[in-house]
Amino acid sequence: MRESFYDVKKREKVQAEVTEKVKYGKPGNERFAFRAKTADGRNLTKFVKKEAWQQAKV
Repeated sequence: MRESFYDVKKREKVQAEVTEKVKYGKPGNERFAFRAKTADGRNLTKFVKKEAWQQAKV
């Protein structure tokens, strides 16, 4: 699954393959995110809504 991420180093949006879904925070106060890697190995994180996170097939 490909997703648009903001690359802080390049200061632009890039397309990357989502490698995993992660959940941050305590129960009741959770944040949902997709993780990916750039071509040169840097990590990318994009916070998404719970519905998008649940529907993602990773």
